[in-house]
Amino acid sequence: MVIGYLRVSTGKQHPANQKDEIERFAAQKNIMVDRFVTEVASGSKSEKDRKLGRLLKTMRQGDTLIVTEISRLSRTLTEIMSIMGKCLERGILLYTTKEGYTFDNTINSKVLCFAFGLVAEIERNLISMRTKEALALRKAEGIKLGRRYGSYTKTNILRSHRAEVVSMLENGDSIAAICRHFGVSRETFSRFRTDFPDVDAAVRSTPYFRKKKKL
Repeated sequence: MVIGYLRVSTGKQHPANQKDEIERFAAQKNIMVDRFVTEVASGSKSEKDRKLGRLLKTMRQGDTLIVTEISRLSRTLTEIMSIMGKCLERGILLYTTKEGYTFDNTINSKVLCFAFGLVAEIERNLISMRTKEALALRKAEGIKLGRRYGSYTKTNILRSHRAEVVSMLENGDSIAAICRHFGVSRETFSRFRTDFPDVDAAVRSTPYFRKKKKL
C-alpha cells in the first residue's frame, strides 16, 4: 500500500499543493498512491497524538509512505528520528519529494539515519548546555531561580481585579466569599492586602472586621 501523508499547521492552509507534488512524484516513479491521509496539526505535536501515529501502526512491511518534505513528519529532529526508526524497523519505505530522501533498508539509508540521529543528539546536548549556562548566569547575578514563594499567579489575579475586590468589600462581602469568588486562599489574600493600602482600608471598614476589633 502506498500512502501520501499531508499535514498543514492551521485550517487556513490548504494541502492541495502537497497532494499535487506527491502525485507528480509518484507518476515519475510509476507508483500508484492508494490513499492520502490529511491532518491539521502542529509539527511540534507528538506523532502519537496525531493521525500519523495511528497511520504508522496500520502500515506493514513493504508499504510506502510519501511526504513532500521531512518537516511534514515533525518539527523536531528527535521526533523525526523516532518516526524514521519505526519505518526502518517495520520495513516501510519512506520518500520525501523535495529533499529527494529515500529511507529503506539499504546501507545508504542507514548511514543517512545515523547522520540525522547524530545531529539530533547534538541538538539535544546544545539545548541542555544553553539551559544550564543561562541558569548559572542568572544564579551568579543573584536572581532567585524557580517560582516565587507563595501563589504569585493567584496574587496577580487579585491585583488585576483590585477595584472589584475593593467594591465587593465596600458592599459587605466577606473575605471568605471574595477568596471563593477568585479561587484564592486567605493567605494569598492577606499578602495581597498588605501591598495595597486601599484594600486594607476596605477590609478594616467591613462590619466583620469592626466587630472582631471590638471583641
